Amino acid sequence: MELELRDGDYVPDGAGGLRRRSGQEALAQRVLFRLTARRGTFPFWETLGSRLWQLGRLGPSARQGAARQYVEEALAEEKGLRVEDVTLEEREGGGTLRVALRWEGGVLPVTVEVP
Repeated sequence: MELELRDGDYVPDGAGGLRRRSGQEALAQRVLFRLTARRGTFPFWETLGSRLWQLGRLGPSARQGAARQYVEEALAEEKGLRVEDVTLEEREGGGTLRVALRWEGGVLPVTVEVP
């Protein structure tokens, strides 16, 4: 079970505790956190997070390949999870990253906005 996060804050359960998620919901939350947190900013866990925020520094032809590499790198510590597909839809000022993940025989789609 994982504590539920919304907009960077834990979500109260209305009874003095915090709301929890399990199964696919917990996995999706962990994946989103790993993809949106900046890799290297956690002093005691340097491998947590991704480098997706660096995509804008790369040339247009390198971004798609780097996006897949950064996603795989960020999710490497998630056991039983495989990256099936990564698609970067670019627009001025950022883009949308669509990721298809395979786990326990199912596919988990994840969408992340990137700078």
